[in-house]
Amino acid sequence: MIANVSPLVTELRARAERGQPVTVGLAGAGQMGTDLIVQLRRMPGLRLGGVAEARPQRAIDAALLAGYGRDDVVVVASAAAMAAAVEGGKLAITEDLNALAACGPIDVLIDATGNPNIGTSFALAAIANGKHIVMLNVEADITIGRYLAAAARRAGVVYTGAAGDEPAATLELIGFAQSLGLGVVCAGKGKNNALNFDAVPADYEAEAKARNMNARMLVEFVDGSKTMIEMVAVANCTGLVPDVPGMHGPSASREELAHVLIPKADGGVLSKKGCVDYSIGKGVAPGVFVIVETDHPRVLERMVDLKVGKGPYFSLLRPYHLTSLEVPLSAARVALSGKPDMVPLDHAVAEAVTVAKCDLKPGDILGRIGETQYRAFAMTAADAKKARAVPLGLAEGAKVLQPVKKGALLNYDNCAPDESFVITRLRHQMDGAV
Repeated sequence: MIANVSPLVTELRARAERGQPVTVGLAGAGQMGTDLIVQLRRMPGLRLGGVAEARPQRAIDAALLAGYGRDDVVVVASAAAMAAAVEGGKLAITEDLNALAACGPIDVLIDATGNPNIGTSFALAAIANGKHIVMLNVEADITIGRYLAAAARRAGVVYTGAAGDEPAATLELIGFAQSLGLGVVCAGKGKNNALNFDAVPADYEAEAKARNMNARMLVEFVDGSKTMIEMVAVANCTGLVPDVPGMHGPSASREELAHVLIPKADGGVLSKKGCVDYSIGKGVAPGVFVIVETDHPRVLERMVDLKVGKGPYFSLLRPYHLTSLEVPLSAARVALSGKPDMVPLDHAVAEAVTVAKCDLKPGDILGRIGETQYRAFAMTAADAKKARAVPLGLAEGAKVLQPVKKGALLNYDNCAPDESFVITRLRHQMDGAV
């Protein structure tokens, strides 16, 4: 048997041996949630206690896929019933997010709902019940994350983004560079699918089926929305900014990154240092990168000698991110040491706003991201505020007030977010009058 080389694994295995695993609750059993149900079953010292899912059979099917026996899974309707089931060694499934949030034996909760408003409500319920919350819901985080992080601090619990997604993986690289005293020039990701701003689900049904995923979710990646969202999340945790609205998104290969995503004065495309961006070039996706520099010739010499690059800028690349397979690590770190992987700053840096994918007319009600009506677009927070742009997380359910041409921004003059949503009310509270 290989010896443990990770203190985290050592502690988790010790907890498993003592019969005291970290007990996790999960909201959502879609694609990512199903992955989590399977993965949590395979990691020592972690135990999935409960799942909240609007369609309980989906969660049951995921549990069976993970290796649970049908008798090991029970459907419950209250927090008390869920607590009793968890304490009895069962996996408890409920339709009630609040019941999951209030379940006493659960140590940390993961939001994998993918819905900004539902995720916000669930995070608030988790915090109110004294639970740590891991947000695998970047759409909610970029819209309301500052509020949720502050609420968690006041309650004495931890709010964190999720390991495995590109934002947290990028922050991991940024932290590594900073720890070595390297200057961060740009950070970002490789885009995972061919970019098509006009993508709609009907054109991607076959590909989605072949990849065992939802066509709407696939389109959210293809039309660039996910990339915009993820880079805004990085910006809001670091202070790095989109250099231009929408970012540059060059076709820079893995070898070319350190020659392209650098200042124009040195032959690149950036107007300044300290940016977030993405590349559609070969060999970068599904990884994340940081472009770094050094101010000492000896360090420069060593970087060149070690074949990191030719200088004066270098790209550090993490060539993979394991999405939902890594998320339990965030739950473990939060529960065992109270250390978050990703927390937004207390002020806005960037915004993922909403751009029309087709002509919209007054009275239209906007559907979900990844459908036919809109996509995400990254801007600095200052530019977004000046444009009165509607944050992406407030788009679903919003009503169009004036004609909007394809490619135009949705703003508070031509579009009214649904005021019944908690995320809308809290965002207005954060922003002041709009």
